[in-house]
Amino acid sequence: MNKGMFAVATTRTMEFVDVTAVLQREIEKSGVRDGILYVFNPHTTAALTINEGADPDVCSDLLGALQRMVPMDFPYQHLEGNSPAHLRASLLGSSVTVFVEDGRLSLGTWQKIFFCEFDGPRSRKVSWRLTF
Repeated sequence: MNKGMFAVATTRTMEFVDVTAVLQREIEKSGVRDGILYVFNPHTTAALTINEGADPDVCSDLLGALQRMVPMDFPYQHLEGNSPAHLRASLLGSSVTVFVEDGRLSLGTWQKIFFCEFDGPRSRKVSWRLTF
């Protein structure tokens, strides 16, 4: 098993950061040809997702829809004021799993892996494990 962690620096309150290339480089360094990649985000106000990465409007649309689904003006109880970020992170989830075949992430033609920030800007950490 190979494992590691990498940093993600976000610059906005809400944003999607493409981390596909970082993970692909880790696979290449590992020498693993076939296996399963697990990626985990240990933050409660951020998420991970796999979605289209060719058209940046898809990420913009997802962020806009999440803002409408989880409004800022709901009477939240959480005192820190970032309840919407917690809810948005819960909707998307904290991990993704991807097959690795012939040393490459087995993603669809347009798919990318995104770190999803909902309470930024921040410096975050993401963990990964590669099994074979």
